Amino acid sequence: MLTGPGAGASFGLMNGFDPLLDLGVALALGLLIGLERGWHDRDAGEGGRVAGLRTYGLVGLLGGFAALLSDGPVFLGFAFVGVVGAFVVAYGLSGRHRSDVGITSLVAALLTFIFGAAVVQGFMAPAAIGAVITAFLLQYKAFLHRWIDALSPGELHAALKLLLISVVLLPVLPDTGYGPWDALNPFRIWWMVVLIAGISFVGYFAMRIAGTGKGAVLTGLAAGLASSTALTLHFSRLARESPDSSRILGAGILLACGTMFPRMLLLASVIDTGLFMALVAPAAVMGVVVYGSAALLWWRRPSAEAGEQAAKLRNPLALGSALVFGALLAVIMMAAEGLKAVFGDAGILALSAVSGITDVDAITLTLADMSGADLAAGMAALGIVVAGAVNSVVKGAMTLAIGGPRLGLHAAGPLALAAATGLVVAWLA
Repeated sequence: MLTGPGAGASFGLMNGFDPLLDLGVALALGLLIGLERGWHDRDAGEGGRVAGLRTYGLVGLLGGFAALLSDGPVFLGFAFVGVVGAFVVAYGLSGRHRSDVGITSLVAALLTFIFGAAVVQGFMAPAAIGAVITAFLLQYKAFLHRWIDALSPGELHAALKLLLISVVLLPVLPDTGYGPWDALNPFRIWWMVVLIAGISFVGYFAMRIAGTGKGAVLTGLAAGLASSTALTLHFSRLARESPDSSRILGAGILLACGTMFPRMLLLASVIDTGLFMALVAPAAVMGVVVYGSAALLWWRRPSAEAGEQAAKLRNPLALGSALVFGALLAVIMMAAEGLKAVFGDAGILALSAVSGITDVDAITLTLADMSGADLAAGMAALGIVVAGAVNSVVKGAMTLAIGGPRLGLHAAGPLALAAATGLVVAWLA
């Protein structure tokens, strides 16, 4: 261990590298954003860009030095205002000769300065994350525009209304139990509604953006997050009209139904993290059976692909759908508490089986909410698996009754096998 003047000099030298590292990161973040902007304007001739790779790198370095030399917010604020003025003038002069008067690159330049300053001030991780997100948003402009174009006015209005009610209403709802057995907690009920609507939103708009030409497989994967029941009904009708498409339609149905199992695991784990270990084994076994069967059907599909029609799904963010699900959730929560009080665990399992006929999400959220305090985690997991197993059997029966024996052979068998294996694994666990 070094002591004396030499050690002090070494320690000072090491500390002297800290600002250099910060400035290097500030420069790197600027170059990252500049790389994307330079690639975006790669067809512009020399002098045709207001800012490119070098300029954005220098702006990031400028932000870092401004923060390093500033002993308070005043100097840094004046430096930022100076950068704003310089870029506004530059883009204003450039706009006289260009039809594109967007300010995206201007905002990106200002963010670059802020990221550089943030690194030097000790916020390296948030600055790096912000720079990567900025580059991502800049790069995927066309994709984001297509996503916006896919929204209908009704869907946008429904999403905004639900978000408004959630953001405004959720914080003021009482987080306490009401009614018999204190089963109704307004805050938790509405929070669960928002959770399930958000997950369904992902699947719903994945189908809207992908369109109907992506085939039954992509449609099945997306529909599993929105409504596997709706897709099962839709593809079963298609199979009845076109029996030769039974393999590919069966693969789509199995993919949608298989997505239900990781979805159950995700929902339950979000509500109660302790349920993850109790549910992961049966959910994994059921998913492997269904996904494996779907892969086999896909591999043995006929050369002419079929089933490229997307299922008609209701907007999961529609206020009416959210309120209906909230009411269903409240009824199931009260029934679960009542049956638990009167019949014990047997009542929970009976309710799980009945609920699984039509919906798995509501009973999954209910049992996850009861887990730990009112219900053992193992019993909660078993109830969730029972609901998923019953739901799988019901969907298999749909394929057989509506789609015919060929589709039933391809879809109903794997779903019944998944239900049986999942129940065995959950019971043993």
